[in-house]
Amino acid sequence: MQSFVEYLVKNLVDQPDAVSVKCLDSQKMTIIEVSVAKEDIGKVIGKNGHTIQALRTITSVTGSRLGRQIRLALID
Repeated sequence: MQSFVEYLVKNLVDQPDAVSVKCLDSQKMTIIEVSVAKEDIGKVIGKNGHTIQALRTITSVTGSRLGRQIRLALID
């Protein structure tokens, strides 16, 4: 899941080398922390938050198919 999110975010931003994705696992939940360059935060969030919401929906649906809760967090 981490590599999938990293692939999606790297294709959205202008500085793909600055993208960092970390997974924090607990028993039933996984938190995916995404960090990008300051100039690219707006591209990841998108207009009215539509892009980040779409990424969160994709990860949530994928997690439910795996029987886990997955949360996506954008870190400054």
